Amino acid sequence: MKHLVTWSEISVSDIERAKNFYGEVFGIGFKHETMGDHEYAMFESEPDTVTGALVAGDGYNPTADGTIVYLNGGDDLSEPLSRITRLGSQVVVPKTAINDGEQGYFAQFIDSEGNRVGLYSEK
Repeated sequence: MKHLVTWSEISVSDIERAKNFYGEVFGIGFKHETMGDHEYAMFESEPDTVTGALVAGDGYNPTADGTIVYLNGGDDLSEPLSRITRLGSQVVVPKTAINDGEQGYFAQFIDSEGNRVGLYSEK
């Protein structure tokens, strides 16, 4: 099995607000799709990579109490964390070393929609 996780969906209330937030934090674009009553803003990614989407519609309710998706924080978590706070969102777990940094670092924040989301980086 190449990847246990193959797709993730982050629930949003306002797809445009969420696209602006995630686009600014991660410097990414989106491919917009409508499937039935659901709007998808799929993260642009390289072929053969695990990716996901922001999703708005019935049954997609943002929450800080559910499963936590960890996104790639790039080379150093300090960079996306500073953008997150600049955009007015709250960092709820600051940059934290895993095994004294030997296994990288993680952090958690509340996004523009009220979801608790994680970040991971090697530095």
